[in-house]
Parts: sequence; structure tokens; C-alpha cells
Amino acid sequence: MSIEVRQICKQFGSFTAVDDVSLQVGAGELVALLGPSGSGKTTLLRMIAGLESPDSGTILLNNEDATMHDPARRRVGFVFQHYALFRHMTIFENVAFGLRVRPRKLRLSKADIRDKVAQLLGLVQLERFSDHYPNQLSGGQRQRVALARALVVEPSLLLLDEPFGALDAKVRKELRRWLRRLHDEIHIASVFVTHDQEEALEVADRVAIMNQGRLEQVGTPQQVYDNPANAFVYNFLGNVNLFRGRIDDGRVRIGALDIELPENASGENGPALGYARPYEMNISRDHEDRSAIRATIQHIFGVGQVVKLELQRSDTGTLLEAELGRARFGELDLKLGEVVFVAPRNLRVFAEDYAI
Repeated sequence: MSIEVRQICKQFGSFTAVDDVSLQVGAGELVALLGPSGSGKTTLLRMIAGLESPDSGTILLNNEDATMHDPARRRVGFVFQHYALFRHMTIFENVAFGLRVRPRKLRLSKADIRDKVAQLLGLVQLERFSDHYPNQLSGGQRQRVALARALVVEPSLLLLDEPFGALDAKVRKELRRWLRRLHDEIHIASVFVTHDQEEALEVADRVAIMNQGRLEQVGTPQQVYDNPANAFVYNFLGNVNLFRGRIDDGRVRIGALDIELPENASGENGPALGYARPYEMNISRDHEDRSAIRATIQHIFGVGQVVKLELQRSDTGTLLEAELGRARFGELDLKLGEVVFVAPRNLRVFAEDYAI
């Protein structure tokens, strides 16, 4: 089953939640809808599921117009952030629920239901908890039960709304790896909503980045991270250092920096934003380097293989972050309070025309 949304729009009163969005999800593909709160991710997901109706636009499932179909006809498995399990039912009965409420002519026999539920509990690695109740399981285990309940009805689409949002960081990391492996086994078109950049980049085949109801960029994790379409995408995907300056006749001027406009730059003469990630910052004691910015080391965080530095620019007082390998940090022998010179190694430049 493939998914295609064409020029979908949705308003709630005067608020535009989804604004002219078009997106394709191939059969067997796992796509992440990524963006800040209020960007329209969940509204788009609910329209794909049939839980909300678009004001305009078309939703195609397997090239068939399903815009007005109800959720049952779309054969959607939906997993919510907060599990939505029945507390008075055992894990077995929670998973079996979707099979038991089918119309009588479509309902499986008790033996078939038992076998199917057992198979799904095995798939999510919870077969030994079948007679437990939800309050006897951890958050991660309950989320896997919710996923098994969505899968037991053999959906054509799997939609997940912040599925790991209520879990702690360690459990989230374990479950997203598990979800990737599970998806490789079941291989159905899947869309999951998240605001966690690392989660989207690690799990998804492709990432669709949303902002203020619009799609900013769609691509593989490597494409959107290495080649962001605009300043919003660059700033949203991981830590960045921001440099305010100007583009003037093929040159970028940022404080003491005066460098040739990079090939990857966008925008004409005028105010500009430059970006570099912390690991792209060169640090030296060379005060004659005109491509560097004078800064003072304010903090050193040296746990692990990467040493993180917080530096304060001498010209503007703004803070910069830099990351060095432990060997390089040892070579430089940097000290707290020392004055150094910092230069971005891979500066991305955009016209100053966006907001988060």
C-alpha cells in the first residue's frame, strides 16, 4: 500500500494547521514527520488516518482516492503516544480486541484469534506477559502492546503519533531501534510523527520536515542533514552556531570574518545568517588569522571521547559551541578563561528570511 497526499489544507478557525502539503510514501517505506510543536505533523497524520477531514486536497491510498473514506475502510493501524490500553483487560485481551469486535461474518474463530495474538506477542517480544495487566508492565512494554494491537488487524498502513514521547531517553533509544527492525520484518507503509531529530534521522527511510503547516524539505536522513534546503532545516536538525552578518558582492562579512561566499550559500546582497555545527569549528591560538573570531573559553565539558567547549565572542558577547576529539584537545592543552581564535570550517550561509 502506498500513500500520496496532494495539496492538503486544513484550518481550525483562523488557524492554518496544514498548508498545501503534498507528500508520497512508497509501499514498505518508513517516513518520519518531523518538526516543532504546532507545525502540523499530527494533523497531517490524522487526515491520512481518516480521523480528520481536509478542507481541500486529495488523499490517495494505492492510487485510489480515499479522501472521504472512514478509518475502517482505509485499514489503518494507529499507535498513540499514551498507549490507550484497556486497563481492565489482560495484555492478551488488549491485543485481541480488534479481532473480537469485527462483524460476525469477518470474525476469526477463537482458536485462530488465540494463534494470531500469540504470534503478535512473540513478534513484539511479550509472549510471557500475555496474562498480565497494563499496570504491571513498563512504559516501553506497554507501547509494544499498543503496537501489537495495531498490527493484529493486519493494517495496510501503520501510523504512529509520537509513539515514544512519554518514555525516558534510554527506553526511547531501545524502542526506536526495535521499531526499525520490526518494520523491516512487516514491511508496510508507515508514517510516524516526532519532534525528536535524532529519532527521525536514526529510524526513518525518509524525513519530511514541517514548519508552520508547510513542508520545508523531504529527503533521506543524510540528504536533509548534509544538504538542508534552508536556514530553518539547518537550525532545526541538531546543534548549530549562528553567525549574523551580510552578503556583499560575493563576500560574507561576519564580525571580523571576511570570506568568499561559499558555493552552498543562498541569498543575494543583504542581511545573512551563517551556520556551522560545533564539530565544524576550528580552534587555534593564531591571532593573525583574519578568518577567525576572537573568543574566551567559558566552559569545558570533558566527559567521554568528545570535549565540548563553550566560548564567548569578544566582539558581540554571544556564545559559541565547539567540539574537539580528546586527542586534539590534549594537543592544544586549552584552559578555562583562555583567549583563542575560532573559525567555522564549513559555513552555510542563508539570507535572513525565516523564523522558528
